[in-house]
Amino acid sequence: MLGRVRRRRRDDSEFESPGFDGYAAPGWHREPPERLRLRRRPRTFRQFLAGLMRPLETAPAPRRGNPDAVIDCAVYASGARRVEPGRPRQLPYQEAARLARRRRNAFVWLGLYEPDRPTMADVAEVFGLHDLVAEQAAGGGHRPGVETVGEVTRLVLRTARYVEHDRLTDTSEVVETGDITVLIGPWFAITVRHGPVGPLRQVRQELEERPEVLRHGPWAVAYAVGSRLVDNYLDVAGHVERDLERLEEESFAAVRNTEIAHIYQLKREMVEFKRAVLPLAEPLSRLLDSQLPPAVLRPYLVDVRGRLSRAVDRVAGFDDLLNSILQARLAQISIDQNDDMRKIAAWAAIAAVPTVIAGVYGMNFAVIPGLNSPYGFSGAVGAMIVIGGGLYWRLKRTGWL
Repeated sequence: MLGRVRRRRRDDSEFESPGFDGYAAPGWHREPPERLRLRRRPRTFRQFLAGLMRPLETAPAPRRGNPDAVIDCAVYASGARRVEPGRPRQLPYQEAARLARRRRNAFVWLGLYEPDRPTMADVAEVFGLHDLVAEQAAGGGHRPGVETVGEVTRLVLRTARYVEHDRLTDTSEVVETGDITVLIGPWFAITVRHGPVGPLRQVRQELEERPEVLRHGPWAVAYAVGSRLVDNYLDVAGHVERDLERLEEESFAAVRNTEIAHIYQLKREMVEFKRAVLPLAEPLSRLLDSQLPPAVLRPYLVDVRGRLSRAVDRVAGFDDLLNSILQARLAQISIDQNDDMRKIAAWAAIAAVPTVIAGVYGMNFAVIPGLNSPYGFSGAVGAMIVIGGGLYWRLKRTGWL
């Protein structure tokens, strides 16, 4: 046995065992490869001793995903959060999944924030999700929609938040958006949030205070999340309306700013807001037309659709109002430019009178009326003043000055 090992090591003369020079002890090849430090043959006796004294390097265990992505995880049954004696309030999702499967009418609510793909792959393995569903949930920036893959329904919603600002400029951020993916299964609800907008901690607390809704299972989570996001849409719409009112007042004020870049900036922000609100109406209607949500939760979802319709109407009206303000502002700028051009033309006409008279008397002719008169200069200046004053009075009456 030792001879076979020795011959095999001679074939691969570049690497040697850590503790022997050319020979290997029986069973050395059974050590895990990550615990076996390989190096070149020591060239000196001091290097050989240093190699014997050096500890073996152990490769770090690979990290499975991003465990920090888990915001909260709990098991709910009979409309209440189940906390076992001696166990933490927030459970690992693997343990929560085992507990929910053992109990009747229990489900898991797992909240994730920007999980990476390894984390979602592990979640998919625990909860039996399709690989494509897990991959889509790991990425952000999706359009609102709803689809069903097997027994899992994937609902995507866009989040929105109004960004406070003292004054609207050409770089002001008015609306900040993100997205939330809700994965609804027979015994679990997984919420995956991307972006800093739309934390769901308060949603979970409010739903836990409503056991009559929470007892209806994972679809109660979908209702609570959708209801909160629609309320946020209406809140953002109210703030944007106040911005539009201030913008309208500035556009028709006596002293106006000639800049219009801030109007275009608000228009771009409204495009982002519309992309969050308007596309949600169609998936929500399809969800109500299907048989997926429980019948007891349909009135709640109908209420969400009604509030969403109000938000859609308000957001759609913002675009028309912004276009009206922009067109009015452009018309005002055009009128102001015409006024400026008329004033310039009027003053140019007044300045032409002394220019013409001075030009005539500046010609090199020997005989010019009044040239040798002692009253010639006074008469020329008087003529300039009289004719220029008459032009000013006339132009002032016509509104050019």
